[in-house]
Parts: sequence; structure tokens; C-alpha cells
Amino acid sequence: MNCRVKAMLAVNVLSIIGNLLMGLAKFGPSHILIIAGRAITGLYCGLSSGLVPMYVGEISPTALRGALGTLHQLAIVTGILISQILGLDFLLGSEDMWPLLLGLSGAAALLQFFLLLLCPESPRYLYIKLGKVEEAKKCLKRLRGDCDSTKEIAEMEKEKQEAASEKKVSIRKLFSSSSYRQPVIVALMVQISQQFSGINAIFYYSTNIFVRAGVDQPVYATIGVGVVNTVFTVIAVFLVEKTGRRSLFIAGLIGMLASAVAMTVGLVLLSTFAWMSYVSMVTVFLFVIFFEVGPGPIPWFIVAELFSQGPRPAAIAIAGFCNWTCNFIIGMCFQYIADLCGPYVFMTFAVLLFGFVLFTHFKVPETKGKSFEEISAEFRRKGRSATKGPKAATELEGLRGSQEA
Repeated sequence: MNCRVKAMLAVNVLSIIGNLLMGLAKFGPSHILIIAGRAITGLYCGLSSGLVPMYVGEISPTALRGALGTLHQLAIVTGILISQILGLDFLLGSEDMWPLLLGLSGAAALLQFFLLLLCPESPRYLYIKLGKVEEAKKCLKRLRGDCDSTKEIAEMEKEKQEAASEKKVSIRKLFSSSSYRQPVIVALMVQISQQFSGINAIFYYSTNIFVRAGVDQPVYATIGVGVVNTVFTVIAVFLVEKTGRRSLFIAGLIGMLASAVAMTVGLVLLSTFAWMSYVSMVTVFLFVIFFEVGPGPIPWFIVAELFSQGPRPAAIAIAGFCNWTCNFIIGMCFQYIADLCGPYVFMTFAVLLFGFVLFTHFKVPETKGKSFEEISAEFRRKGRSATKGPKAATELEGLRGSQEA
């Protein structure tokens, strides 16, 4: 990743090509063009889901890093909602208009390409990785205006000194080094918890759930899920800096756990009590609401917060790979699990959610309002405390308390 903006421009070309192939599918061997287009677009999605949160995290002020990071998730859910609406039969979901529907994202990618040309490079990347101090200050001025950037420059200098003492961090180094082990585990687990929470089971198969619940127009109910998804992502933008990442993540997981249990009850008793169809529908919406409150947006940007400049690209790469792999597993396996478990399928996710709540409570640090260097230092302290044992940890806390006093 030699340059953040140039890298995003390069991968954006993949989106344009992929959507162009799908848009032209009707005029050639349709199945080949669609498969090739989706493969190229999938490659773009995987790369951009790592590059975009990293860039946003690096250019954001510390006080707004969570809110601006959540905008990435907002863009995703807004795109999902728009595609759901445009996919209706009387719009672009018809036999004649489907190529336009598949190729339309290419127009957005083309617009994004030209907008990226106006974006400044990450000042943090320029300062720390390339040593271009004056250029970094110019980019920071473009981003912040006339605000005093002395504190940010000092933070970058501190992180640069730390990065200078580190060797180049590869993916292999991340797993083999004890100093990175804890943040890597946290980074992977937040991605796993996002996907194995059951949210994509809801998104992929919500129409089937509404059919079982007896909804007359399940497609519109699914679009309703998309609306709720988007609205509560907007709310999360304002909550994440007020409440904090860790507490919001835990609250979302607990809410999803309760919703999964209630959904199971609704599906099990549906044949006995007709009004349970309403319980099933309400719990689907609640499940989505709690997801977007925390587990939806936070994993995308918290990984960039957990690592300093040196290991950040490698960490984001493995976290993104983990996320999309879990997404693939859910998409491929959920229907088989649903056929096996019947109405009890969401109890599987309830059990997993309980485990994710415990992990987040004990292992995930709060990153709100902290610089990248402070977060890295916290992991180093925990690592030393775990190595030296409880006694050393107590002494360290006492020393820190006396210094703060």
C-alpha cells in the first residue's frame, strides 16, 4: 500500500470494470460476463473494505474518528437499501432492465474515481512512513483548515519515533510476535463476531423469514429492514463518540442476543399462536437495530485504531480477509443449518453472541478519545502485565496511579 489515495484509485478501477462486464451481460455470454464481473467486483469490495477505513481513520481527528469511521458502514447500508428499491419489478428488476441494474454501480464507481482525485493524501502516512513533513502539514491544513495542528503533529512525531524502532511488520510477524498477539486476536474476533452474529442470515434470508411469518408482501418488509438498517446507522454516527466503542459494541451484542432468543420463540410457536408472526417480524427489526448500534460499524474502523502505523496495513488485510471469509461461510452454510435446526436455527447465533459478549467485556479495550500511540501503549502494558504476573500488574497500576496523582 504505497499510497492510500492512489491505492483506492487503483482498486476503484476494478469496480468500474466489474460493473461494466455485468452491465453488458445481455449482449454476450451472460453467465460468463456476470460471473467474471462479480468476481472482479468482489475483489474490489475486499480491497476497499480495508483501504477505506484505514484512510478515514488516519485523516480523522481523534475526537471524531469513530463517527467518521461509522460513515463507511452508513455508505454500505445506504447502497444496500438503494439496490433493494431499484431491484423491484416495476423499477429495474424486470426482464428488460436487469442489465442496467447490475451495471449501475459502475456509475457510482466512476464518480468516486474523480472525487478521489480531489482527496488529500493521509498526513499521517506522509509524515510517519515517507518522512515528508512539509507535505504532511499541507495535507493536514487542507483537512483541518486554520485549526491548530500542533498536537496532531506531536502525536505523529511520537508515533514516527516508535515506528522507527520497529522492523517492517508482515502478516507473519503479526502472528509470531508476542507484542502484536493481543491486538490481532481482538481484531479478528470483532470481525468474527460481526459476521457470526447472524446478521447476514437475516439479510440473505429475511424474505423467507417474512414468508414463514405470514407477511403478504415479504419483499417490501425486507426493504423495511433496509430502511431501519440505514436509519440506525445514522444514529450510531452520533452515539459512537458519546458512548464509546466497547460499551456500544457490548450493548449491541446483548440486544441481538435477546432478539435471537425472542425470534426463536416466535418461530417455534408460530403454528400454535397466529400472533407470533408479529413477534417474529418485530424481532427481525430489533436484531438489525442492535446490529447497527455497534457490531455493524465498529469492526470496520476499530482495527485501524488498534495498531500503529507500521503493522496497521497488515492487520487490516488479515481482518478484512477474516470478515469476508466468515461472510462467505454464513452465505454458503446458513440454509443447510436452517434446514437441520428448523425454527431453532437462531439459537445457534444466540449461543455465539453470548460468547462474543464475554470476549468483548474481558478483552476489547476502549479506544474512544485515545491516540494510536496510547492504544498501542495500553496493549504493551497488558502484555507486560500478563508476562510478569498479577503481582507485577498490581505494582504497575500503583506506579501509574502515583504518577497520575
